[in-house]
Amino acid sequence: MASLFIADLHLDPARAQITTLFESYLASDEVRHADALYILGDLVEAWIGDDDDAELPQRIAAATRAVRDAGVPVYFMVGNRDFLLGKRFAERAGLTRLDDGTVHDIQGRPTLLMHGDVLCTDDVAYQAVRRQVRAPEWQAQILSMPLDARRAFAAKARADSKAHTGSTMESIMDVNPDAVAEAMRKAGVIRLIHGHTHRPAVHRFELDGKAAGRIVLGDWYEHGSVLRVNDDGAELRGLAIS
Repeated sequence: MASLFIADLHLDPARAQITTLFESYLASDEVRHADALYILGDLVEAWIGDDDDAELPQRIAAATRAVRDAGVPVYFMVGNRDFLLGKRFAERAGLTRLDDGTVHDIQGRPTLLMHGDVLCTDDVAYQAVRRQVRAPEWQAQILSMPLDARRAFAAKARADSKAHTGSTMESIMDVNPDAVAEAMRKAGVIRLIHGHTHRPAVHRFELDGKAAGRIVLGDWYEHGSVLRVNDDGAELRGLAIS
């Protein structure tokens, strides 16, 4: 038995093969016999509200609900693309919502789970935008707009994000080591799993004299990416598009 972790799928109608891969993986024996499936943010390219009547949210809900109905808990944490995903959709999709910075016991080890964007403290411009869009008043204002207006707003936000990424040094957009250490100390753990940076890797380091680890999940742009954690350890691997 194992706990499975995915993040940064950025599901989008324009990348239909990735949605098909997501559905196929969630229907696999590996997922259906797992201890739990964790989705640590950015499940979609843009989430405009739980009332979205497009096909993609319906397909996502069907896939995750089937996993939950098979007896496997599906935990979900919002990222910077799907922070508007709320309780109504989570209930329909069989998702158990997690706060960013939750500590779960993963195969006997307390593990800090994060999307990861809050750790990128060197990207001052991004953090300012993040504070704005996470404000309940701002979210209520956006969700009060008609669906078509929200779709247009999301398209502009994606374009702005792409422009920011293209004009910002990669090192600035990565996590800050001090922020990582502070988050782990506060949580009282020596293992952290997160996504967001699209730089899959297992980082080993020392934290206050103890051996510690930070596992970064991969994105699903060119292929799938999954972290499998069991009694034998942690394995990051890709999933090919068939």
